Amino acid sequence: MKVLVDTSVWSATLRRRSSAPRSTVSLELASLIEDSRVVMIGPVRQELLSGLKERAQFERLREHLRAFPDVELGTHDYEEAAALCDKCRQKGIQGSNTDFLICAVAIRHEFSIFTTDGDFKHYAKVLPISFHDARR
Repeated sequence: MKVLVDTSVWSATLRRRSSAPRSTVSLELASLIEDSRVVMIGPVRQELLSGLKERAQFERLREHLRAFPDVELGTHDYEEAAALCDKCRQKGIQGSNTDFLICAVAIRHEFSIFTTDGDFKHYAKVLPISFHDARR
């Protein structure tokens, strides 16, 4: 099964100091990459590339991320993300537009979601999303 990796996992891995031991999350992401199971969407790419202090950092990260083509998004994905947001909001659960877009794409393509963001556990109370858990 393909895995849609959330910004939180990428960030935890990319911010790691090179001398620090690799976390379970980072090791699992590496394993998913080796198995060619990682998928990405444009909004996650944008979040990862936004706010970098140096242009050289941006260029390096952009080149690394180009190994992961974006899942094509269409009008239906954005409409479904809005519907999922409304469904959760009716149950008192708030979230970001990107989070609900991740959920919509994951549901449509039957991807699991790899995240360290606790908000997704709340969405799962209402939405039919599945998670990829670090195995190590």
